[in-house]
Amino acid sequence: MKTRTKVLVAIAGLAAVVMIVVFSVVQSRKGVVKVQTGRVQRAAISAAVTASGEIRPKNYVNIDANAFGKIIKLFVKEGDRVHKGQMLAQIENVQPDSDVQASQAALAASKTDYEAALANLNASQADFERAKSDQEHGRLDWERAQELYREQLIAKQDYDTKKAAYDSANASLVSAQTKVRQAKAQAESAAKHVTQNIATLRHAADVLDKTEYRAPFSGVITNLPVREGETVVIGIQNTPGSTLMTLADNSVITAEVKVDETDIVNVKLGQPSEITIDAFPRKKFRGVVTEIGENAILRTSGLSTAQSTTGSQEARDFKVTVTLENPPENLRPGLSATAKITTATREAALVVPIQALTIRQRSELEIRRGGKSSVEAASTAQDQSKAKEEVQGMFVIRQKKAVFIPINTGITGTTDIEILDGLKEGDEIVTGSYKVLRTLRNGASVKIDNSTPKHAGDNS
Repeated sequence: MKTRTKVLVAIAGLAAVVMIVVFSVVQSRKGVVKVQTGRVQRAAISAAVTASGEIRPKNYVNIDANAFGKIIKLFVKEGDRVHKGQMLAQIENVQPDSDVQASQAALAASKTDYEAALANLNASQADFERAKSDQEHGRLDWERAQELYREQLIAKQDYDTKKAAYDSANASLVSAQTKVRQAKAQAESAAKHVTQNIATLRHAADVLDKTEYRAPFSGVITNLPVREGETVVIGIQNTPGSTLMTLADNSVITAEVKVDETDIVNVKLGQPSEITIDAFPRKKFRGVVTEIGENAILRTSGLSTAQSTTGSQEARDFKVTVTLENPPENLRPGLSATAKITTATREAALVVPIQALTIRQRSELEIRRGGKSSVEAASTAQDQSKAKEEVQGMFVIRQKKAVFIPINTGITGTTDIEILDGLKEGDEIVTGSYKVLRTLRNGASVKIDNSTPKHAGDNS
């Protein structure tokens, strides 16, 4: 055999061996899935609810117009600090002041009439007592005259005189008693007139008082939408009146945020919170939950569900008030804020990355028998429903295979989730990729590749 022929035969044999080796490797790797893994470890974990809202003082009030009239004087400007009782604004008060003066004069006159009625009553009572005494004296004289006349010791004329005097005393007593009743009625009427005029004066004084606006508490004027010379009106029925200004007590500052209805069940009074304010981009403020709304608020309209007359399936929020600790002095109401409320904390909990959590149907976790899955082999509707149940769990690496382990979870942090049972510290679990976790089958052979993926444009 020629040398060339021998070389060709040797090359052909070597090629055949290489093909056999490559085929064997490919067959051995067939069905092997490349995965990324991580370890179950112990660490501190916190669950939080994030909600947006705005900065508001805990105590503030809109000072609305209490009377119709023109503003003749504003004593403050926006941003001024005021003290309780300080004069804020004055509207025209010519007519209310005149009404007060007229009511004061009427009250004084009615008091004079009452005093005169009391004096008349006292005089009438004195006349009544004198008439009563005269009547008693006349009665005694007539009784003595009767005895003397029966014994014929006095003349008939004297007897008649005594009887006439007694009858006159009785008539005077009745007249005096009637005058007492009249004087008493006049005194009572005068007293009621005094009471009526006092009420009229109180009403006029109240109207006059409403032309002056004083600070109900110490604070800062945060809004002043009116000017001197403008005419303000009071609200009637569904028509709001004029708002003169807004007074806020900035000693206690809160962040009013809206928490989604799916998160509100985890929010409790006293929970700590971290507040970020758009106007202070590099600062974080501490706070605590102090109020939780009871009624849901429709997200689009802002109305409470108790105020809504129609049913709606739109998203709902709940108002939560977070009180800031040590707020800065230059914090202004209305600034946008975001509160991160810590709803739960665990120390040294078993944690894994959230992306490792996946869901499978129970049928996907069972071995196929006779070429059929448990769903296909189920004999009853109840069995089929059970086979379609979804199971929450993670894939654990066992002897180079991905084994699905059902788990129970606890609180969820920003990137990690707490494991209550099903795994133990140090277990190696499949964490990626997302596409692999969606399609990975229970018991599949895997190859671990935890190398850092290259970024686009990286030539190394």
